[in-house]
This record gives sequence, C-alpha cells and structure tokens, in this order.
Amino acid sequence: MPVLVITGAIILFDQVSKYLVRAMMVPGESIPLIPKLFHLTYVQNPGAAFGIFAHRTTFFIVIAVAVILFILVFFQRVGRHQKLLRIGLALQLGGAVGNLIDRILLGHVTDFFDFRIWPVFNIADMAIVLGVAILCWEIIHASPEEKKREIR
Repeated sequence: MPVLVITGAIILFDQVSKYLVRAMMVPGESIPLIPKLFHLTYVQNPGAAFGIFAHRTTFFIVIAVAVILFILVFFQRVGRHQKLLRIGLALQLGGAVGNLIDRILLGHVTDFFDFRIWPVFNIADMAIVLGVAILCWEIIHASPEEKKREIR
C-alpha cells in the first residue's frame, strides 16, 4: 500500500504543480524567488535532460512506457521486506508516469525549478533522481547474501 501512496502522491503533486505553472506563467517567464540562486522558470522541454534529443516525442513515450513496464515487473521480484528499494522504485514509477502524462497530452514536459546553474526540472524529475539514488544505495550496500539472493 505505501508504494501506491508514494507513486500516486508523486503523480498528483507533479501534475498539479505543472498545471499551476502553465496556468499562471507564460513559457520563458522566470520569477526569482532567491535572486541569482533559485527561480521558477517555465520551460516546455521537448527533449530529455539538458534538452537533448529534442522533438522526439514518440521515442520518449515508447522509452517511458518500457521503463514503467520494467519497474512494474521488477516490483514483482522485490521482496516486501526490501522497503527502501520498493520506495525507490515507487518514486521512479511516479516520476516516469508524471512526465509520460505531459508527453502524451502536451508533446513536451513542463519544467520550472531553476537553480540557474543546472537545467530546469520538475517534481517528476526529482522523484526519478531520488529513486535512482536509493536504488544505487541499495545495490552498493546490500549484504553478500542479499546480492546472491537477488541474482536468482
């Protein structure tokens, strides 16, 4: 149940925040919250991180669906006792679905968090990155017995 709550919360917060940005800002508009450090900047990102592979919407939809299916299949192999790993997967799933919704409905992803030294991103992106970090942590810190068990 917590996995569904986490995934659902990520999708909800991601989509509501993107809706508010689209409703209250125009593309390219930037609102300094902490000048020169953190702005809300409305970007319509037709590509991936850093805007790479721009305007390949169908490609990104196919990749997102494949990743979502992989995560769902992987969930079946993860034991209920592996709570942190399940949380990481739930974060990744919520983020992937959140950005997929944008790509299907809009043809691009709405980004708005802008730290000025990094590409603009959104809640779904944060969830994906945090989920991947948790997955890496779990892989690195798994006991030898857990690693053997996971290979099977």
